[in-house]
Amino acid sequence: MARQRSQGTSRAARARTGRPGPPPLPRYERVMVVTAHPDDAEFGAAGTVARFVRQGAEVTYVIVTNGNKGSSDRAMTPERLAGIRESEQREAARTLGVARVEFLGYDDGEVEDTRALRLDVARQLRKWRPDLVITQNPHRTYNLYASHRDHRITAGVVLDCVYPLARDHLAFPELMPEYEPHKVREVYLMQWERPHLVVDITETMALKLAALACHRSQFDDFAAVEARVRERSAALGKAHGLTYAEAFDRIQLPR
Repeated sequence: MARQRSQGTSRAARARTGRPGPPPLPRYERVMVVTAHPDDAEFGAAGTVARFVRQGAEVTYVIVTNGNKGSSDRAMTPERLAGIRESEQREAARTLGVARVEFLGYDDGEVEDTRALRLDVARQLRKWRPDLVITQNPHRTYNLYASHRDHRITAGVVLDCVYPLARDHLAFPELMPEYEPHKVREVYLMQWERPHLVVDITETMALKLAALACHRSQFDDFAAVEARVRERSAALGKAHGLTYAEAFDRIQLPR
C-alpha cells in the first residue's frame, strides 16, 4: 500500500511541475540481487531495486555472508552481530518491497571461490529463476570500500554461476531434479568508473536512504552517510542531467 501511495505522489508531483518521469527500465518479471554483505544492496542498487519493484518485478535478495565482522564495538560478538544484521537486512528489504531475502551464512571477510559457494549460488539462481541478476563488481577499483575482497569474489562467483553453472544440467548434478537449469537474460554489475548504464533514481532516492537507515548497527552518524550517498549519487547522475543516479556495467546474454 505504501508503494502505491509513493507512485501516486510522484505522478501528482510530475503533473504539477510538468516534468516527465524517468524512462521505464526494461520489464523483468523476476530480479535477483546477490551481494556479499547486509547493506551492500542498499548502497549500490536500492534506488534501482525500488524502481523495478514499482514496475511489478518480484525481487529476491541473496546475501552471501552474515556480516558478523562489521562492528567497531569491542563488546560485540560475531554471533550476536550476525543476528542483528540479518534483522536489519530484512527490514531494509521490506522498505523497498523486496519479496524475500536468502542468507547463505558464510563468515564476513572470509569468502572464497569454492565449489560449496558456487553450488549455493547456482541453487539460488535455479530456485528463483531471475531474468535479471544485479551483483557487485569483480574488479579492484580506486574505491576500496566498493571493491572489498568479499565483493570481488562474490561477483566473480555469480558470473560463473550465471554462465555456465546454473545453465548446464551436467553442472552440479546433485541439484537435479529439484533445481532445473536456468538461463539468466541479463546481468548488472555495480560500477562507478565509466559505466555502461546509468539509472535515474531521483524518484526513489528517499526509499534508498530509508532502506540504508535500517542498518543501524553500521552507522554512528547516519546524517554524514546520507550526505555522502547523496553526493555520490548526484555525481553519477550529473553528466546525464539526472539529480540522482546509480550506475552499472551491463551484460546481455544470448538467448
